[in-house]
Amino acid sequence: MEAGRPARYLERRVAEAKHWRALDDGYVECELCPQRCRIPDKGHGLCLGRVNRGGALHADNYGQCVTMSMDPVEKKPLYHFCPGRQVLSVACNGCNLRCEFCQNWTISQAPAVTESIPPEKLAQIAHENGSFGIAYTYTEPLIWFEYILDAGALAHERGLKNILVTNGIINEEPLLELLPVIDAMNIDLKSMRGDFYQRYCHVDGIEAARRTIELAAARVHLEVTNLIIPGLNDSDEELRDMVDFLADISPLIPLHISRYFPTFKMKIPATPLETLERARRIACERLQYVYLGNADRSAASDTHCPKCGHVLVSRTGYATDVSGISDGACASCGREADFVWCD
Repeated sequence: MEAGRPARYLERRVAEAKHWRALDDGYVECELCPQRCRIPDKGHGLCLGRVNRGGALHADNYGQCVTMSMDPVEKKPLYHFCPGRQVLSVACNGCNLRCEFCQNWTISQAPAVTESIPPEKLAQIAHENGSFGIAYTYTEPLIWFEYILDAGALAHERGLKNILVTNGIINEEPLLELLPVIDAMNIDLKSMRGDFYQRYCHVDGIEAARRTIELAAARVHLEVTNLIIPGLNDSDEELRDMVDFLADISPLIPLHISRYFPTFKMKIPATPLETLERARRIACERLQYVYLGNADRSAASDTHCPKCGHVLVSRTGYATDVSGISDGACASCGREADFVWCD
């Protein structure tokens, strides 16, 4: 598959899954994420990617790619990781959540046509397209667990970076196994309320999301996205709870506050721009880097030096100007810039 081409079905390569246990009567329980699907023989888990064959769980989605393209890394969004660079972006078919506001529901919520891309081929495609790495994105990469372990290791051997754009809903043991092959993550923290996850994402997932953020922050470059949905997760109280949670981990975690638009099953009107500005003001009380997404607020996409306020990076759409940084530091005051650079 070349970057940008539509996916098509080719041969399927299946791998035995990790993190599961056998149950009675031929059932298995998947232990990859908090859904803990109980799967009968010949049945699939909620995520569509894992199948019970004769009492053993298999990663039926291994190497099955539903879409592929070259993207600016800022589109992930990652603003402090290899700025201004293009990254090969790939996705599997499926997701372990059922978010009623899913933006990519046509490839995450139902079976879709895929193409088989072996791990070694994926690394080759990234290299041939001049990408600095591979971003596993668009749907939910954590359900591609076995494939990312293999592809990520091969990418590292070629000097490539690995990026996860994820909901963070995974159990701790598999997460710790995966993190050594990951260099950067953007985690979509959907709410600070467990009932939001249960009602609108159909998972008991708030604790897993919080734990993933805590563990990732200590091991990889981390940025967080919060999609603001009017009337559901936009109260001052909840926003402050989110900001306090992140700031207590590190006030340097970049936060992307994103504008919701009606999609899939959710028809609530789009988030008012005033709500985004209010959320940003609250976030800036404790976080150094707060950005607005899906909104025509270009100044809210720039990065300022926390010490002197100098513009380190200016952004217009996905165009990035890093001229405010010199030799890895603020060109005005010399404070080290909080960025990861790629060769």
